[in-house]
Amino acid sequence: MTSAEEGPPPALLAGASRRWVRLLPWAVAFVLCVALLPTTIVVLTADYGLTGGVAGGLAVAQAAPLLLAVVRPLQAWYVVFVADVAGALALLTVDFQERLLWPFPPMEIVGYVGLCLALGLRERRRTLLLVWLATAAVNVALGFVAPHGFGAMGLLFTILGGVALLLGGALHERSEVQRRLVEQETISEAERGRRTLLEERARIARELHDVVAHHMSVITVQADTAAYRLDGLPPDVREEFTSIAATARESLGEMRRLLGVLRNEEAHGELAPQPGLTRIGQLVEAVAKAGVPVEFAPCDADVPEAVGLSAYRIVQEALANVVRHAPGAPTQVSVSEDGERLTVLVVNGPPPEPPAAPLEEGGTGHGLIGMRERVRLADGTLDAGPLPDGGFRVAARIPLTERHFT
Repeated sequence: MTSAEEGPPPALLAGASRRWVRLLPWAVAFVLCVALLPTTIVVLTADYGLTGGVAGGLAVAQAAPLLLAVVRPLQAWYVVFVADVAGALALLTVDFQERLLWPFPPMEIVGYVGLCLALGLRERRRTLLLVWLATAAVNVALGFVAPHGFGAMGLLFTILGGVALLLGGALHERSEVQRRLVEQETISEAERGRRTLLEERARIARELHDVVAHHMSVITVQADTAAYRLDGLPPDVREEFTSIAATARESLGEMRRLLGVLRNEEAHGELAPQPGLTRIGQLVEAVAKAGVPVEFAPCDADVPEAVGLSAYRIVQEALANVVRHAPGAPTQVSVSEDGERLTVLVVNGPPPEPPAAPLEEGGTGHGLIGMRERVRLADGTLDAGPLPDGGFRVAARIPLTERHFT
């Protein structure tokens, strides 16, 4: 792909968050160009004795490309480098005073240093090394034809150019390291959120597996024992019960083969019966012992197991967040049902005093991700967010219709 197809490269510091930083390279390039262009003409004509036409051409070739350096510093370097060398050779044709700097007058050194700084901010180490080697080689080579001898001052072009390249390269690498760290942190955070979501889905699948397996097992047992429990069943009814039992047993086995892999050998705790509404009171008691004053309005309604389990998990996560982020905050927990849906409400006020050291630095919202996913799978709704007084509210509404859970 050609550069035209890719589009022009971004300007130096174009990724900075502050506008004045993004404009800084253009401002510096403009100032250098405006200052060096007339200065070069005056110095080359008045001090060194070049004609106005030659001095003007050299000044334009040496100063104008500095504006290009903001976007394409390497291409600007080619032009300025050739112009600087041409200027050094042009000065050999005139007789100038020994006190004047040669092969590169001071204004050329200033422009070249600015250009090298732009190169360091954009190019790779190898390119910067080649630029410096070319600078040093030309500087030393011109020293052999110096009209008044060649001393340490003649190496300023190489020394200051190398310092600018080194400084720009160091700033460029530091910026790259910071950018990559930010990208990695963003990727890691997204991956943690995704992993948490997948883990929550896997746990929900395991829990649903337990609930469905229980119901399927009951169906199988009832169909198998119908002939012994009910007297006088016609043969076709007995055959129907047998078919129901066989189908239920086959479905149960298939489900276990598909979802059983979600149980790993380390998840021993999840082999126990799953908690429901009756266990929420134990959660409240445990949190109260941890120093959080909790008011609890229980619900004794008979709800599907998956609904009770979802309510338990939501209260569990909400109370855990209170303990983590608002220790000691007064909290109200209520569970109610209206015949169509189960409503779970957990509201906490602000903590009595800000914790000296939070138990967790920087909340990730992964608990909310799990709650939202659990409620979404049950076709319910979740409303969670901060309150004006500094507290937090979690409200979940889960339908009770059997078609979602059987």
